[in-house]
Amino acid sequence: MKGDLTRKYSESFLSLCNLQELQKRRKARQLQGHDMGNQPRQPLWVIEELVNPLSAAAQHHFSKWVENPEFVFALAYKITRDFIDSMDEILQPLVDKANLVGYSCREEWISGIVIALSTYLAKEIFPKQIELLQESSSSDASSTAAQARVSWLNLVDLMISFDKRTQDLISGTGLLFSVKDDENWQRISVLSVFCDRPDWLEIWAEIERREVFASLKSAMENENNWSKRIEGAILEYGSDDCKSPAITGAVKHGLSLIIDRARPIPSITLRAEFIRISASPIISEFLGCMFRRCQEAEGLTALADDNALIKVSQSINAARYVESTLAQWCEDVFFLEMENLSVVGEGGFVFQQDINQLKEFRSEWVDKISTVILRAFDARSRDYLKNKRQWQEHSEEPAISRAIIESSGYIQGRLSRLEEGLNVLDFVTVWRAVATGVDQLLFTGIFAGSPKFSNGGVERLHADLSVLFAVFQAWCLRPEGFFPRLSEGLKLLKIDERQLRDSRLVTDKIWLRGHGVRHLTVGEAEKIIKNRVYDA
Repeated sequence: MKGDLTRKYSESFLSLCNLQELQKRRKARQLQGHDMGNQPRQPLWVIEELVNPLSAAAQHHFSKWVENPEFVFALAYKITRDFIDSMDEILQPLVDKANLVGYSCREEWISGIVIALSTYLAKEIFPKQIELLQESSSSDASSTAAQARVSWLNLVDLMISFDKRTQDLISGTGLLFSVKDDENWQRISVLSVFCDRPDWLEIWAEIERREVFASLKSAMENENNWSKRIEGAILEYGSDDCKSPAITGAVKHGLSLIIDRARPIPSITLRAEFIRISASPIISEFLGCMFRRCQEAEGLTALADDNALIKVSQSINAARYVESTLAQWCEDVFFLEMENLSVVGEGGFVFQQDINQLKEFRSEWVDKISTVILRAFDARSRDYLKNKRQWQEHSEEPAISRAIIESSGYIQGRLSRLEEGLNVLDFVTVWRAVATGVDQLLFTGIFAGSPKFSNGGVERLHADLSVLFAVFQAWCLRPEGFFPRLSEGLKLLKIDERQLRDSRLVTDKIWLRGHGVRHLTVGEAEKIIKNRVYDA
């Protein structure tokens, strides 16, 4: 434009800008005293008037490229880019002259093109994609369904790429969006199509889920992916190798792909929904696979052999690693936004339900491993516990019971094997549970039936428990602290006869605490003391 035409255009442009500013002030006066926080942002009228004829002309070309949407995006981007400098150099000074505060011609221009393109996609392109998916679902040919899904994903790829390139036109100048909230973000993103059609978002999420799971399914069935470990896989808040099988790397990669696909969606609520629909079912499928593997191991040998323990340990390690990964992800700003806006329900984090299920799975199978070890220990020590006469025998040198050596050796073998295959945190839970169970089992078995304890019997019990405690010394400094009932029972048996005779309130709680007895009841302590037989 030159000469008089430029002057007339500038006058018309300024007049429309001034009219919008007057309208804006009038509305502000009308709403004075009311909450204006939720008022929709008005687009710049002059830019709208520029976009509309260009959009109408472009749609003539768009209609030829319904089967080739990449050409649609290419033309839309070319129009956007070719006029962007004019927005800054010619029109922005006019907007500033009209005192229209808070408007960027560059941003408004991009927004106008994006909205026009989004409208075209919603009216012309997506309905044909839906039709293609419906036709493929009714067809018997799996290749047709795969082609329909690929076509949908290619369209989404084009949308994400277009958004990135157009948004770079804003951020590339050193400027940021006016405010990067959902409303402003949607104005410059063609993915806002999904904000108006959440049902299309569900279709997209389901397609992404199927694609990721298809690649994971064969990996989960490959036994090598369970026997090999991820090198350097670290647990949260620690430096211990979690011994996670290689399959968890594939699961993490698949979930990462889905999360990356969700990041450009211009709505926090829809991002959370997309992840819920696509990522959570994959975690559930993986959890189901681990559960079936553990059940198979339990069904074959009741977890009695090394191979079964290894198989269950692999699944526990995998659950621990995935749980740790999800917990770390939830600390990212991307997920904290969802938590802060309460868009993930009562569970808190978007993955909270999945994390809870993984914890329950680990807890269940760690308990089963502990129970299996305790049952085997019980069977091996049954004769030992039945022999009440051994506590009344007199001998110069106390002999260690062969049964306690064998049963303690069994525990040492099982726990040592588990230490090799199980991650550190869950292994600690196992050996502590075993120690607690053995403490209860032996205490109940030894002191049941009120057996009499001679000096020799007390020495024999001390020697037997020393063997048991020595097994657990590999994993703690004071193993007797994890066998409080046995330790305190032995402590009561070792009390000097004269000390008992001088004390009038042997069964008093204060007396018991004074002697370091805190895990036995007064009745249990009294029973043990009464059955102590001191040699003359």
